[in-house]
Amino acid sequence: MVLSAKERLIIALDVDTVGEAEILVSRLQDRVGVFKVGMQLFNSEGPEVVRRIQSLGGKVFLDLKLHDIPNTVGQAAAVLTRLGVFMYNVHTAGGSEMMKKAVESSVREVGDRGAPMPFVIGVTVLTSINQAILEKEIGISGGIEEQVVKWALLAKGSGLSGVVASPREIRALREACGPDFIIVTPGVRPAWAAVNDQKRVMTPKEAVEAGASYLVVGRPITGAADPVEAAKRIVEEMEEGLKC
Repeated sequence: MVLSAKERLIIALDVDTVGEAEILVSRLQDRVGVFKVGMQLFNSEGPEVVRRIQSLGGKVFLDLKLHDIPNTVGQAAAVLTRLGVFMYNVHTAGGSEMMKKAVESSVREVGDRGAPMPFVIGVTVLTSINQAILEKEIGISGGIEEQVVKWALLAKGSGLSGVVASPREIRALREACGPDFIIVTPGVRPAWAAVNDQKRVMTPKEAVEAGASYLVVGRPITGAADPVEAAKRIVEEMEEGLKC
């Protein structure tokens, strides 16, 4: 299925309360495809925030980055599937057994309860990590791109739908994992927005042109004086990339 630029845009709801999230969802749901609920909002409000977003017609990417022993991740995956989320993620560094358990649990919930099957996405190397951090602090030798592709292939082999990776690795991932593998790309900053704490970034046009499936954008939209206008501008940039 060919996705429009709007459907490819995921808004990061990096706020503390359901009320703040509902305001953003109400204003932006006609401009974007998916809303990302991360640890900040989920830990503040719990599963109810997911239900409230869904009640407003929004799809939810639940960004909790599950990373634990396989049985624990499998149980958590079942819960998230029952919530009816559009997408959730796990850490690829947790290994193939853990990732397979997440997928198996989601498939089982779909069969037992008729819940929609979510996309299960693997987190590779966080966009806040650069080469020096990867080598000197985390202790992984080799390049970032090499490690991202390695973990992405492990994720694909474990049955995951795709991965989260920075824009800089998109082309290598497409070559390694094929055209149907989902690439969710944070670290997207339009030229008119601040980079903040992201280190491996790209503009919306560049990321879509490179082959990203979905773009995650937070502060350039949610922190803008006019979030609706900011979302509109980003979708227009994405449309330019899709034409290339």
